[in-house]
Amino acid sequence: MANQNKCYHDEIMSFFYNNSNQAKDDWNSTQLILVQVVGSLFCCFILMSNAMVIASVIINKRLHYPFYYLLSNLAASDFLAGIAYVYLMFNTGQVSRKLTVRGYFIRQGLLDTSLSASLANLLVIALERYISVMNWKVHSNLTKRRVTLLIMLVWAISIFMGAVPSLGWNCICNLQGCSQLAPIFSRSYLIFWSVSNLVVFLVMVSIYLRIYTYVKRKTAVLSPHTSGSINHKQMPIKLIKTVMTVLGVFVICWTPGLVVLLLDGLQCQQCKVMLFKRWLLLLAVLNSVMNPIIYSYNDKEMWTTFKNLLRCMGSCTRRQRSSKANARPLSSGQEAGTTPQTSGEKDTTKGSYAQGRFKT
Repeated sequence: MANQNKCYHDEIMSFFYNNSNQAKDDWNSTQLILVQVVGSLFCCFILMSNAMVIASVIINKRLHYPFYYLLSNLAASDFLAGIAYVYLMFNTGQVSRKLTVRGYFIRQGLLDTSLSASLANLLVIALERYISVMNWKVHSNLTKRRVTLLIMLVWAISIFMGAVPSLGWNCICNLQGCSQLAPIFSRSYLIFWSVSNLVVFLVMVSIYLRIYTYVKRKTAVLSPHTSGSINHKQMPIKLIKTVMTVLGVFVICWTPGLVVLLLDGLQCQQCKVMLFKRWLLLLAVLNSVMNPIIYSYNDKEMWTTFKNLLRCMGSCTRRQRSSKANARPLSSGQEAGTTPQTSGEKDTTKGSYAQGRFKT
């Protein structure tokens, strides 16, 4: 066993993988290329769709409310997750064993920062929904300044949480405390990370249960005093359903991974945590894929803006193709100093020639 008091900052990751008794990655080159190709397609969708969510909130003035600002910030965290997945895919397998300690910290830090940002955004959105529902309004009265401060606070906390292992909470100087899933992360850090996130999950679920019971009781009280059904457009139920769906997908996709990290931190020898490593990463990718679909499916205004953006992109692409076609170089049969005539110009020339013949 290596000396416990010695630090190994200059070692490459294969040293720490061997210390954690991780067998060599059994992916062959064909499997790795397939994973990278399919993963790249998913990541392209994640980046493009979440960029469209952010653009929709920016260009559509009907979405200029605190809820949508926070929702676009959640899309920004998913956008960062897409970048993190791309970096991870091309630094996995045998390549991961050749990484430096700094490269591994960057790889894991991007993932941890995106997860922390998503979780913090969902918590802030839950609080915003709670405030709006308690006042029985579609949108809360949070000012743009307060929303901006909340967004800055979310990213400050997320970046700090992603950088904690590289700031010193690691096992580089204590190899006996290294985890198996993350070979240079301390088991104590994995316990803290997983427990804190699971606690935040419980807090958000309790907030939405409180919102649900309040809305149900309020609706029961108002129903006898209203003619017909209550106008749901004046109630915050619509937006609550959207964010509850997002929260449900997030919990389903991330809870198994956090539980496995907790078991690894507790040094569970019989749990075989390495068997679930790839499937848990796939669940994490699916979460970032699902979120933009949920936004557009549950929110008609967002979906309308999406379609307008797609139409605009399509028309811009057609104009670019048309301009490139008009800027084609002269063919060998054309005389120097002349430009090729388009079909419309040819028809006009023929028409003018015919008119001249008719007048003659």
